[in-house]
Amino acid sequence: MHTFEPFELKNLKLKNRIVMPPMCLFTAETDGYVKDRHLVHYSSRAIGGTSLIIMEATGVMPNGRITDNCLGIWDNAHVAGLKRIVDACHSEGALMALQLNHAGRKSEAEGEKQDYTISPSACASDEIYRTPREMTHEDMAEVKQAFCDGAKRADAAGFDAIEIHGAHGYLLSTFLSPISNKRQDEYGGNLQNRARFLLEVLEAVREVWPQEKALLLRLSASDYLPGGTNLAETVEVVSMAKKYVDLFHISSGGIAEAKIEVHPGYQVPFAETIKKECDVPVIAVGLIRNREMVEEILANGRADLVALGRELLRNPYWVANTAWETNSHYEYPDIYERAFGRRY
Repeated sequence: MHTFEPFELKNLKLKNRIVMPPMCLFTAETDGYVKDRHLVHYSSRAIGGTSLIIMEATGVMPNGRITDNCLGIWDNAHVAGLKRIVDACHSEGALMALQLNHAGRKSEAEGEKQDYTISPSACASDEIYRTPREMTHEDMAEVKQAFCDGAKRADAAGFDAIEIHGAHGYLLSTFLSPISNKRQDEYGGNLQNRARFLLEVLEAVREVWPQEKALLLRLSASDYLPGGTNLAETVEVVSMAKKYVDLFHISSGGIAEAKIEVHPGYQVPFAETIKKECDVPVIAVGLIRNREMVEEILANGRADLVALGRELLRNPYWVANTAWETNSHYEYPDIYERAFGRRY
């Protein structure tokens, strides 16, 4: 099965093609520290056979948290807890990435502070969010440094890769979209200007993140809205970013309320187009849940890796179970060998 073929990219030597995408647990407290529940959650997926686990959106600044209960990496004190998870998952055979994020105008943290959120322009995401203040160049320099510091701390924690979150209406994606970026300076207007801050962040992070380690970028391929980002523009952004990025994780939506026709695999054509037009490795994601879908995507070269989100929430042992059900060659965890190692 293509699912169980190894995949190598820089330091990533993956034993199969299944990825766990970042999914927020909202389990931390306001200090942003790792809790025991995080450890149980991620190590379960490692035991279950997921080859690459991308940990949830982790705030590079306090005002970069999505909520008050999101993980943080703005302080050196956060490293020890993250390292504990990395070490546990490594011991079970999974490689680990951390998604670095700044929530921008979609931050709900510190809800009583009206000037807490920042964005390229003073436009609220919708009526439930605060109106952000427009970022100054000093703000942008501070955010860029925070991503760099977060990358250094991720390296200290032992992560094999980092993923820069440039999707779903969070800060970096709001620079890309004309819906949220109304700036009149060199960071607004045409696509090259709107992509400028993302590229600056990627360039700065690439300088501090070890060259031998993979750097991932998550992008929303479409805003699904008139006048918003579309697939053609995303292809251009990927073409500009690929000198810094090793692997692209292709999602969609999130910049503002939009009507999206959701169905299993609905985002796969975005990943497929970017892989073929930009000649880059990609992760496909979006309501993919069964082995037939995974095999179709991989066998037809539509993506290099497949991310299972909700399915891995429902079934942490999806990989091991799939290997057993298909009688595929697979090294099961020794503690479960008697369950998986024989048919009866």
